[in-house]
Amino acid sequence: MPKPRRPQPLAQSAGATPSQQWPLSGMRALVVEDEAALAALIGSYFERDGFEASISHDGLHAVALARDVDPDVVVLDLGLPSLDGVEVCRQIRTFSDAYIVMLTARSDEIDVLIGLSVGADDYLTKPFSPRELMARVHAMLRRPRQSAELAGAGEPPVQLRSFGALSIDTAGRDVWLDGEPVALTRTEFDLLAALSGRPRMAFSRRQLIDDVWGPSWVGDEHLVDVHIGHLRQKLADDASDSMYVRTVRGIGYRMGTGQ
Repeated sequence: MPKPRRPQPLAQSAGATPSQQWPLSGMRALVVEDEAALAALIGSYFERDGFEASISHDGLHAVALARDVDPDVVVLDLGLPSLDGVEVCRQIRTFSDAYIVMLTARSDEIDVLIGLSVGADDYLTKPFSPRELMARVHAMLRRPRQSAELAGAGEPPVQLRSFGALSIDTAGRDVWLDGEPVALTRTEFDLLAALSGRPRMAFSRRQLIDDVWGPSWVGDEHLVDVHIGHLRQKLADDASDSMYVRTVRGIGYRMGTGQ
C-alpha cells in the first residue's frame, strides 16, 4: 500500500514567484533520466524551488531509491536501462502515491497511454522546457493528497456523496463501493470528485482537464479517457452500461446515478 504522505504546503499570494508561492522546503523529488545532463538540469530546477532532489539514471536503481527517499514527485523517463519507465512506474505505484510525470519522445504515443494506465499522473514530450515541467508539478501540488496526511491537522468534516452503492468522502478523499474501500490514485479521485460535484453536468475533456490538471495544461486531451477507463475498472463499471461514470456522446462524461 502507498505510504501516508506528508502535509501539503499551502499556496501564498497569486502574484508570487514559484519559490515564493510554494514553501516546498522538505519536499522531495526523484528525477529518473538516463541522460545525465538533462537529469542534472531538472534536478537543479527542483532544488531552486526548495525541493530535495535525488537523481537516478537506471530503472532498477530508481525503484530502490524511491523506496528509500519516499519522494513527493517523480519525474520518470520511459526509455531507461535495466528496467523501462512503464515498469518502474508500475512498481513505484505499489508502495508510493507520489505524483508521477512521465517524459517521452513525441513519437511514443502508445507508451504514454500505457504509462498513464499504470499510474502516471501526467506526461511531457521531449524536447520540453524545464519551466513547463515545474509549472506542471506546481499545478499537481495544488491538488490535496489523501486523507492519511490530514492526521495531526484534526479530523476533516465529512462531505459524503452517494450514488447507489458508491460513496465518496470528498474531505477525507475516501471512496467505498458496496461498503468496501476503493484505492484510487489522486488523478482518479480528482476526476471522480469533479464529476460527482456537478452530477447533472456533462463535462468535456477540456473542462475535466481544467478542473483536475489546471487551465494552463497543454497536451493530448485523450489522457482523460485513459484515466476514466482506469477509474471505471476500479469501480467495476461497464463502459457500455455504466452506473457511475457515463459517456455523453459528442461531449464527454457525466456522473451516473448508480442504478
